[in-house]
Amino acid sequence: MSAKSLEKVSQESEPLGLTKDQELHPDHPEDYLREGERWATEEDMSTLRRVGDRIPAAAYLVVLTEFCERFTFYGITGPFQNYIQNGYKVPGSRPGAIDGGQHLATGLSNFFQFWCYLTPILGAVVADQYLGKFKTIILFSIIYIIGDLVLTLTALPSSIRHGGALPGLVIAMIVIGFGTGGIKSNVSPMVAEQYGRYRPFVRKLKNGTEVLVDRELTVQSIFNWFYWAINVGGLSAIATTEIEANVDFWPAYLMPTLMCVVCLVVFWLGKKKYVLVKPNGSIVLKTYRVVRAGIRNHRRAKADNALVMNEDGKPAGWIEYAKPSVAQDGASFDWTDTFVDELRTAVRSCKVFLLMPFFWLAYSQITNNLISQAGQMNTGSVPNDIMQNIDPLCIIILVPIFDKLIFPGFRRMGLELRPVTRITIGLFFAAVAMAYSAIIQHVVYTTGPYYDHAGDGDNGFNDINAGIQVPSYILIGISEIFASVTGLEYAYKRAPESMKSIVMSMFLFTNAGGSILGFCFNSISANPHLVENFAIVSGLTGAATVVFYICFRHYDSREAEELKKKTVFEKETQKPGYTDGEDA
Repeated sequence: MSAKSLEKVSQESEPLGLTKDQELHPDHPEDYLREGERWATEEDMSTLRRVGDRIPAAAYLVVLTEFCERFTFYGITGPFQNYIQNGYKVPGSRPGAIDGGQHLATGLSNFFQFWCYLTPILGAVVADQYLGKFKTIILFSIIYIIGDLVLTLTALPSSIRHGGALPGLVIAMIVIGFGTGGIKSNVSPMVAEQYGRYRPFVRKLKNGTEVLVDRELTVQSIFNWFYWAINVGGLSAIATTEIEANVDFWPAYLMPTLMCVVCLVVFWLGKKKYVLVKPNGSIVLKTYRVVRAGIRNHRRAKADNALVMNEDGKPAGWIEYAKPSVAQDGASFDWTDTFVDELRTAVRSCKVFLLMPFFWLAYSQITNNLISQAGQMNTGSVPNDIMQNIDPLCIIILVPIFDKLIFPGFRRMGLELRPVTRITIGLFFAAVAMAYSAIIQHVVYTTGPYYDHAGDGDNGFNDINAGIQVPSYILIGISEIFASVTGLEYAYKRAPESMKSIVMSMFLFTNAGGSILGFCFNSISANPHLVENFAIVSGLTGAATVVFYICFRHYDSREAEELKKKTVFEKETQKPGYTDGEDA
């Protein structure tokens, strides 16, 4: 086992627990074969059906941890809009506590989203530089629990009546934001790190059919099921909104607080089973020094007319001048050419995320304005904020269908939906969802008895069934499978080994960008302007779809070619037979 492998893999991880039916790859000792498997050749890649591998047990433990954390997050945020917007125990009104109105409710909701997706950068720095992912998740889980306790205690009836709800909520939002940010930037790359097989191999099934097991497809499947678990956890809002409506807010917040404790315990219990990657030192400071050196050396080479040329005869980019092999001033560096190449890859990967804030702007409508829209319609005997749970329900149903049927079906037809294509489709569905929401809002405003002031003050709802909202949530759910899941997958697969959490935090930060855009809509996030709100969001997301595809459509083919070049295949002349036995 190489030194690099020993540094990366814990003693309890699967590759080190080799049995007599497993064979190490001669050139890449972190990889191995089981019974009924052989190393793949380049010919196999073009002739055999590609499939994903089985997901290791340690990955399921991380997925379970994410389920518990998302159960907590969505459980506490589900009642937020009503908690902030409406008054406490007002007869004939929706549940509430702070009585801040829709503007304050939407504004605080956008602030919380922004904060929760800004803090992953801090969590990534702590993990990659100091503690590693496991210890960082433990630390920020404790911070998370403290924030949950503040929210629960300040939601007690005595606190609400004495004006403690609003300051308590703001403090809780800040503390919870720290907690969830530190977890989010680390748990998603950590789940993919549990799969430790990197080189393609061929598996013979019981019926004699050969299939090529592809790491790319396995990672894609891992993130599909990871996102599935997120949305199963998101169903906690059904329970908390019902408790909010029928009991009170403090027990609605107590339940997810207790689940956060469970999250911490579950994650800790799996310690000996995880593949753990050690922190790599001060990546942020090293990146700053690389950028500074690259710019300085490029300017100097330009002034001396000593520019370096690439293989294609074009001048090399400025970052090439940060490489020790290119620098001409004899300076010593604490990084290698490889690190500079990895940094360039990370920067190029992050470019793909530049237009994702428009997706999150559309997505965030389900946590604020679509809830208020439901409050203007007849929801029967259920609270209006329960409608947002249609989105996770759709994803729970659709993820297995896409993972097992739709995506493999496209591959069988020879149509590979690579990341940029999938994100483009996701942006398109988000734009359509907002266009539909604008149409529904117009229908609400043209229906009595309250027309474009339904839900305001003591006004009730209009005579229209909230069921017509359902397609909005279905369309958003489909858009998440294409855009959000693919974004997580892309951030992990395209990030260098030493920068997994940092690049993941950059993807998560795009959600904060969506919240900043949401602040710009705060003045029209209330009656009678919601038609314009949804229409403008739809238009912006549609425009982002077109611009995204034009700018990045060539990334799919380029990255597929790069992946093929990096993949190490068995030579045809050295093609080994199968290990003993067959594996189903």
